[in-house]
Amino acid sequence: MESIWLEYAWALLVLIGLEGLLSADNALVLAVIAKHLPDDQKKRAINYGILMAFIFRFAALFAISFIANVWWIQAVGAAYLLYLGLKHVIKARFGKDNENIHNDDVKKSAVKGFWPTVGKIALADLAFAVDSILAAVALALGLPDSELGDIGGMDGGQFAVVVLGGIAGLILIKFAATWFVQLLEKRPALETTAYAIVAWVGVKLAVITLAHEDIGVLDPHFPHSTTWTLIFYGVLVGIALFGWFAPSNKSLKKPSA
Repeated sequence: MESIWLEYAWALLVLIGLEGLLSADNALVLAVIAKHLPDDQKKRAINYGILMAFIFRFAALFAISFIANVWWIQAVGAAYLLYLGLKHVIKARFGKDNENIHNDDVKKSAVKGFWPTVGKIALADLAFAVDSILAAVALALGLPDSELGDIGGMDGGQFAVVVLGGIAGLILIKFAATWFVQLLEKRPALETTAYAIVAWVGVKLAVITLAHEDIGVLDPHFPHSTTWTLIFYGVLVGIALFGWFAPSNKSLKKPSA
C-alpha cells in the first residue's frame, strides 16, 4: 500500500509541475484582459474571475468523474491531448514566430467595464481549465485503485489527485505566475516541454483506452503494470530534463539591420 501512495504522490508532483508551467502563459493572458482597468480594479477583477472559474472547474470535475471511464470519452480525450501537445511542439519547432498574436487578439476583444472584464477572465480561465483537467484525468486514471471508494465513475484517490491538481493550477495562476514567467524567460524551451508532456500524457490515456474491457487491444492490467509505469515516468523525466537543459534560441533572434 505504501508504494501505491508513493505513486500517487509522484503523479501529483508531476501534475503540479505541469500546471505551474502552463499557468504562466494563462496568467499573462488574464493580465492582458484586465489591463484596461484602473489599478485598484485590476486585482479585484482577476480575483473575482478566478473565483468564478474555480466554481465552474469543480462543477466540470464532478461531471467528468461520472464519464471518465467511458472508453470513447477516453479516446476523445487522448486524441485531444495528442493534438494539443503536438500542435504546440510542431509550431515551436517549425512554425513562425507568433509570440504575441494570442495576446493581441485578447487585447482587441477586450470589453471595457469591471464586470464584463470579470466575466471574460472567468471564461478564459475556464477554457484553460479544459486542457489541465483532461491532462489530470489522463494522469490519474493510470494510477492504481485506492481504498477511498468511488466518486462518480472514478476512484476516490484518483479523483483527489485531479482536484488537488486543479486547485494547484488556480493557486499558481494567482500567486506564483510571476516566478514561472521569469523561469520561462530564462528557459523558454520549458513551454514547449510542458506541451510535449501533455502529448505524452495523451499517449498514456490512449493506452488506458486500448486496455479498456470494451476494446481489449491491450491487456487490462498493462496500464497499471510495472513495465508501463517505468516506461511512462522514464520518458516523462527524459522530456523534462531535455527541456530544462535545452539551449535558448533567443540569442539567435537578432533584429534585422
